[in-house]
Amino acid sequence: MVFFKKNKVVFVVTVFAVTLFFGCESNFKEVQKSHFSEFIPGGDADKLNLKYTDSGLIKLILVSPRMLDYSNVDFPFTEFPKGIDITLYDNKAKTTRVTANYAISYGQTSIIDLQGKVKIVSQDGQTLLTEQLFYDQKNEWFFTEKKFKFTDIKGVSNGQGIDFSKDFKMINSQKITGEVESDE
Repeated sequence: MVFFKKNKVVFVVTVFAVTLFFGCESNFKEVQKSHFSEFIPGGDADKLNLKYTDSGLIKLILVSPRMLDYSNVDFPFTEFPKGIDITLYDNKAKTTRVTANYAISYGQTSIIDLQGKVKIVSQDGQTLLTEQLFYDQKNEWFFTEKKFKFTDIKGVSNGQGIDFSKDFKMINSQKITGEVESDE
């Protein structure tokens, strides 16, 4: 009789454990879905042609085949997955043209990350080629730690690491090689 009571207790515990095990289906995927927020843009545009003006003067023209606006996330940004073509204007209407295969602009920091065959051409004929370049919109300043090729009327130089103003009037470069005429 003790044997049957002992087996009855084991049987009840086993049935209870099996019921809990199979009764509580794995709802892990459902729980994941409830805490999952899709990372989708708040807006998108095709064939973008944006003109930015200040006090009646054009400061920038931005052209891109595709723009994705992620202003609905904690750290807002705008992505240009199919490239970008920007023309910057200074106060004397001199232009600097910037092209890249990909760009991403961060709203809170005002930094634009340009990637893939980045090319900058000033109205004075200065050209810079690199694979990645950052642009600080607040300070109107470009910079990179990547290899670059810079061409102007004084010659051609190559290097790794450069920063400069949007009008190429101030240029700081590191690890530079090439032939450049000196003003001295």
